[in-house]
Amino acid sequence: MPENQARTRAPSRLRFAFLVFLGVYPLVSLLQAVILPLTDGWPMLLRNLVFVPMMVICMVWGLIPFIQTRLRHLL
Repeated sequence: MPENQARTRAPSRLRFAFLVFLGVYPLVSLLQAVILPLTDGWPMLLRNLVFVPMMVICMVWGLIPFIQTRLRHLL
């Protein structure tokens, strides 16, 4: 490795997992507050069929990119 290149350290998986947890917990709470009243009386599998895709979309296109770009310095 040339001397003028700075070494970059690999992101910490533990810190990444912690930041994801900090983002997922309020996201799950918010989605449950919105979705559960609208799906009252539905079987659990149908509720999950609505909830899980919304959660995945929020994580893949919102939370994870936010952590990887804006919170990169904390990793």
